[in-house]
This record gives sequence, C-alpha cells and structure tokens, in this order.
Amino acid sequence: MIETLLLTVLIIAIAIALLSVKVLLKKNGSFSSIHIHDSEAMQERGIHCVLDQDREAREKGGSY
Repeated sequence: MIETLLLTVLIIAIAIALLSVKVLLKKNGSFSSIHIHDSEAMQERGIHCVLDQDREAREKGGSY
C-alpha cells in the first residue's frame, strides 16, 4: 500500500518536473497559449474561437 503511494507520488513529481523544464530553464520562459486565437495554424485556416465567431455574427446581424 505504502509502496504504491510512494510510486504514485514519484511519478507525479517526475511528470511535473518534465512539464516545467521549459519554464524553469528558458529566460522569461512561460507555457504557450492554448487559445485558438493565438494559434497561427488556426488563423491561416480561418478558424476563430466561438466568442469571435459570435461577435462577427452579431455585427453582421445573423447570430441565430
């Protein structure tokens, strides 16, 4: 029981350490944005987040 708990905590600690390598080692490091409006690939395809699409539809007068 205790071995399983320690193993679980160790695995979680390793995962957190690996996820934070970029943030810790890079000057002014930060996690990249996961929002659609920040993705160049999505912008090239003309895909917007639902809030932008709703705003555009309301401006055109067809939000239904």
